Amino acid sequence: MRNIPTNSPSSPAKSSLPTKSSLPTKTELPLDLTGPHVTPGASAAHRLYQALCEMIVSGLVKPGEPLPPSRTLAGQTGFRRNAVVIAYERLIADGFAEATVGSGTYVAARIPARTAEPSKPKALVETPGQGAFALGCTHIDERAVQRFRAFVGRRMRAFGSEHLHYGDPRGSRELRAAIADHLLSARGLRCDPDQIMLTSGTLHALRIVLSAILKAGDQVWCEDPGYPAARKTIAHCGYRTVSVPVDEHGLRVAKGRTDGPNARAAYVTPSHQFPLGVQMSMPRRLELLDWARQAGAFVLEDDYDSEFRYDGAPLMSLAGIDRLQRVIYLGTFAKTLFPGLRIGYCALPERLIADVTAARAALDRFPATLMEGAVADMLNSGAFAANLKRVRKLYRDARDVLAETLEAASDGALSVPVPSQGLHLVARFDRSVDLSVAARAKQAAGAEGWLLADTYSRARPLPGFVLGFSGHAVPQLIAAAERLARESRAALRTRNKTARRP
Repeated sequence: MRNIPTNSPSSPAKSSLPTKSSLPTKTELPLDLTGPHVTPGASAAHRLYQALCEMIVSGLVKPGEPLPPSRTLAGQTGFRRNAVVIAYERLIADGFAEATVGSGTYVAARIPARTAEPSKPKALVETPGQGAFALGCTHIDERAVQRFRAFVGRRMRAFGSEHLHYGDPRGSRELRAAIADHLLSARGLRCDPDQIMLTSGTLHALRIVLSAILKAGDQVWCEDPGYPAARKTIAHCGYRTVSVPVDEHGLRVAKGRTDGPNARAAYVTPSHQFPLGVQMSMPRRLELLDWARQAGAFVLEDDYDSEFRYDGAPLMSLAGIDRLQRVIYLGTFAKTLFPGLRIGYCALPERLIADVTAARAALDRFPATLMEGAVADMLNSGAFAANLKRVRKLYRDARDVLAETLEAASDGALSVPVPSQGLHLVARFDRSVDLSVAARAKQAAGAEGWLLADTYSRARPLPGFVLGFSGHAVPQLIAAAERLARESRAALRTRNKTARRP
């Protein structure tokens, strides 16, 4: 089997293990793979983990007793060797087994307290404490949690010197290489790991990159409506935001040329415009890239939820079309794994590597190193892609339920275009409706999410709501949607009565 190394030769775990020669390898385990302690329909790795736990806690194998090599156990059970490796890694991460290079895997000397029947796994880990429609919430599949826990445990046991000194301002090459591979396969973006920089998120990347390419007072195009936090970050850093309207084809480049002729950068969300959800058309993308080349400017592409496309394959990124000449690509694991990681990244044109790296070193030296290896393991092992596949279906179902409930329960008061991508949708009143109607309905319903009007800067706002559907249980979404639709009808009736008064 694949052994889990331990760097510290004097660690208690290692010293408590028998040597390879002191105990014979157990070649046949008394496993029960069909009992009540095993979850029907769970993955092979999880069922094997449950059976191994039951065997250990019931005393069928003793503390310190060796477990068979992964290849041997795979032959005994009929499972793939990879499933055995995953099960062993989780046993080790949860304290039921111990391992060391050259010695094998053993039942732990001290078994954690556990009931004889392991609890059945939840299909998902959901975001607590957030009301329905809150944006930025995620699900993570329980199997992905198990894999991540195992990877973190393995990395901690192999704790190395890279955590004991200041590192590369761009982050670990291992994770940067894994991200480069992911961007090529998922977004059609070919880049070298040297062009990747790890950050704590999109806004952090914005601050670093803009400080390297702009000077105080420079103009930056921003979509209108657009992501308010990005607009505030750009303004807070001392740059002048130019609000450029968005239509059904994306950012209106010609309007940007007129209103911000001296702009040195543009911040855009071309694959799934925030908040309207439109996709920038190919003619508009080429027009934007032409402007950047002619103006000697850079385009910052925020590809925040590109992995969640429900109708067909994800669109090629703007950076992929441009081949990282004038486009700086911004990505994050906040949506694809979970926000608490605080790991994002940017992909840079080669000409900017030195300047942006120097800006990063001056700002906060280098990113945190402790979780980088585990995230790289998630990407390289296939666990990241598997989690995306599973939660993508859940998000699609949540999107459909929310849109159908809002349309039906609002009785025509709200229009709800179903987005082909992303983790939120927009529910709109007719554009003739006063903005106060949406505000009154949202407050009366106690709804999370945003007012659509709050995402506008200079353009005339549309009345409506920006509602998140990821990270929320479907029954919670249905109840909240019915409540918001009911209050929307009531607020609209009240407004109409007031308007008819002489």
